[in-house]
Amino acid sequence: MQALLSLDMITLFVATFCGLGCSLTAVDNLGQIGESLGYPQHTIGTFVSLVSVWNYFGRVFAGFISEIIYNKWKVPRPVIMMLSLVVSGVGDLLIAFPAPGSVYVASLLIGFSFGAQLTLLFIIISELFGLKYYSTLFNCGQLASPLGSYILNVLVVGRLYDVEATRQLAARGLTRSAAKELTCIGRRCYRTSFSILAGVNALGALVLLVLVVRTREYYQGDIYKRYRDQMAENEKGIALSNAGIDEPVNVKDRK
Repeated sequence: MQALLSLDMITLFVATFCGLGCSLTAVDNLGQIGESLGYPQHTIGTFVSLVSVWNYFGRVFAGFISEIIYNKWKVPRPVIMMLSLVVSGVGDLLIAFPAPGSVYVASLLIGFSFGAQLTLLFIIISELFGLKYYSTLFNCGQLASPLGSYILNVLVVGRLYDVEATRQLAARGLTRSAAKELTCIGRRCYRTSFSILAGVNALGALVLLVLVVRTREYYQGDIYKRYRDQMAENEKGIALSNAGIDEPVNVKDRK
């Protein structure tokens, strides 16, 4: 409970709400986005494939490349997560103000950012709070993702899409009852909603800046020392056990 209610976890929760919530919302609406902009079905399928492929590269970058960056320059992991939210925000703006082929780039950026954020969430929680209650802390932190997806997808993007589709019906002299389902065509369908998503990503990046400041000294040190000490202690215990010697228990160290 101390970890769950700490400022660091609350900051991560808000950033995850903003970042992963926006990314999931964009992925869920990718088909309708392509349809509203007049892309053919095979092209829309390409968008979905790009998200999946770059989601993988985002995970690799967040896990492997971020480790290299940290070891060489001591760049805190929250900084990389903050940059991934900025990348996602750029993708949202490319959808809000589309140009020919911009959705291809947006799919790439959003997919990459989505994968990077998810992996960085795993890593940051383990580094800041340890592994003793890792599964509980991670799953509680990840609750922000579906919560953000629901609020941003249903209450923001979905409603604004319906408003624009209803306006287009009225412009054609039709009422809501005359249409089986609301379909919006044109660049304005997602302009307002994805501009909001870009702003939410920017908010998440600013929130992460708080975590960057709070953990700066921690990441400047040796964050793996406690794990090496624990491994050395375990190896010592195993060696003593194999030799038939009982290891003396230091209550303070065990705690």
